Amino acid sequence: MIELPKLILASASPRRAEILRTVGWPFEACPVDIDEARHPDESATIYVERLAQEKAQASVVRRPGVVTVGADTIVVVDDEILGKPRDEDDARRMLRRLGGRWHQVLTGLALIAGASSECRVAHETTDVKFAAMREDEIDWYISSGEPLDKAGAYAIQGLGSRFIEEIRGDYLNVVGLPVRLLYELVTESGQ
Repeated sequence: MIELPKLILASASPRRAEILRTVGWPFEACPVDIDEARHPDESATIYVERLAQEKAQASVVRRPGVVTVGADTIVVVDDEILGKPRDEDDARRMLRRLGGRWHQVLTGLALIAGASSECRVAHETTDVKFAAMREDEIDWYISSGEPLDKAGAYAIQGLGSRFIEEIRGDYLNVVGLPVRLLYELVTESGQ
């Protein structure tokens, strides 16, 4: 039997917690609050990895000596990063932008393994094709409330699934936690 170390998850995301519960990975959520502003000229990859690392580092200060993971997920279309929408109008803009097009979902992971405090950082990218949406579909979806706290204004695991035509890559990455990549980081760290 392969034993998984208990993780401290530096996230308040119910989706990440649900993924860990589903795959049987013991964890404790330890949400942190960091400044998520993007630095000037920061690429999407550097941005998402930096946020994951800052979350892990902020959490490990409170809980040193444990295996801590920070994660951050963004949506990118034509080099524009779509985070969580500010309001319904911003969600509407994002959904129109994604409609009928391919985009990328990036999740940065940062793992700080136990007493060594070495930080391993990586990211996963998944390509997603979003269906074209009619205005009444956009209005309906926004009225559900689901898009308002999701990167890119949609949830592939929820009501938004009806608008996903195709994905290339890791489904769980789109939900918010690429388990395969997390397992690789933990294994590489010797935990």
